[in-house]
Amino acid sequence: MEMKKRINLELRNRAPEEVTELVLDNCLCVNGEIEGLNDTFKKLEFLSMANVELSSLAQLPSLTKLRKLELSDNIISGGLEVLAEKCPNLTYLNLSGNKIKDLSTVEALQNLKNLKSLDLFNCEITNLEDYRESIFELLQQITYLDGFDQEDNEAPDSEEEDDEDGDEDDEEEEEDEAGPPEGYEEEEEEEEEEEDEDEAGSELGEGEEEVGLSYLMKEEIQLSRWRLRIQRLHTSVLSTAWARLL
Repeated sequence: MEMKKRINLELRNRAPEEVTELVLDNCLCVNGEIEGLNDTFKKLEFLSMANVELSSLAQLPSLTKLRKLELSDNIISGGLEVLAEKCPNLTYLNLSGNKIKDLSTVEALQNLKNLKSLDLFNCEITNLEDYRESIFELLQQITYLDGFDQEDNEAPDSEEEDDEDGDEDDEEEEEDEAGPPEGYEEEEEEEEEEEDEDEAGSELGEGEEEVGLSYLMKEEIQLSRWRLRIQRLHTSVLSTAWARLL
């Protein structure tokens, strides 16, 4: 399938300005040139054109958002200076399996100031004496060459980094789930205070009832005593009156 048709297929009814990733691997470049790719892909961040028989980057459009460019297994031998002009924000460039033979060809990448990782594996340039030392000296902005830094430490895999970030997010979510929701303790304390007030009020009410009942009982006792005194007084008066009459 030709590159133009492949691009239309990969769009999937999307507008070019909406696309951030585009994979065109194993399609066919007519005359070794890029076709169907233009400046309307202004949000493109990842572009892969591996094994497409590409020999020239002259038709590469301006892709200022592009960060990762895969060009492995093509027949590119030069013309790399166009990358700094068209893709100034590249951080990763894979040129493995191309026809790059000498340091002068790679020298054009010095203007890619943000470039951190470069892959030239399986290019003839790797056969040069002190190849790695020469590339690191020539391109001092890069951290990784062919997947390793100057101390032979392997570059981290981007997918693993994403997984680690995902794990951290999961741990944070679990911590949030494990802890009480915000304001929970305050609500619980308020409920306990209300319950204490209700209990205190209930006890107070019971006490008031008991006091009122006690007061009534005392009043009733006093009233009974007064009645008893009146009856005794009345009996005494009657008795005196009858005694006088007799």
